[in-house]
Amino acid sequence: MAAHLEEQQELDNFKYFWKKTGRWIFALLIVAALGYLGYTIYQGQKTSKDQEAAAVLAQMVEKAQQKTDPKAINADLAELQKNYPDSISTAQATLMVAATEFDAGRYDVAEGHLNWVLKNQNAPLVQALAAQRLGVVLLQQKKYDAAINALNTQVEADFEPLMLETKGDVYVAQNKTKEAVQSYEAALSKMPQTAVGRELLQMKIDSLK
Repeated sequence: MAAHLEEQQELDNFKYFWKKTGRWIFALLIVAALGYLGYTIYQGQKTSKDQEAAAVLAQMVEKAQQKTDPKAINADLAELQKNYPDSISTAQATLMVAATEFDAGRYDVAEGHLNWVLKNQNAPLVQALAAQRLGVVLLQQKKYDAAINALNTQVEADFEPLMLETKGDVYVAQNKTKEAVQSYEAALSKMPQTAVGRELLQMKIDSLK
């Protein structure tokens, strides 16, 4: 029971910092990692394994900031994935490295990392994040059918607008205007009225009509 409560609190912490990132841009994942790390380390109900995984994540974030050789960071990630596959910290680290690989244009490597998260982390929030990011990576590789399949992953209601909007982007890349508009409009209908992305999404819709 205690382990379940600790896991739930860890997910709540992750969700808090995840919402702070807003649009889920890859460049913000390192910032999210820093925020999540600080929030995790300073709350007192973590298991020793959680603390160990968070400590490795801390090292990875520091190395990323110092522009350390990616091989060293990937070695840390491999250690995390081997020893703490169920930890939210490991998922966060994997997403961070996927971001780095994406920015470097190594889309196939980023794809592999995101698939690892989907396979090893069942938390709905993390699944949504990894699936949406995977859709973007596959779009960059022009793997359109695979991208749509990734974006069809069932997610919590809060994240449906972003999945639908990204799906619309895939349809635009395929010149499927009708499907793109339908996806964008569905995303807009599910997006809160105060959401900062509504204006941009409406612009996407208007540009296709």
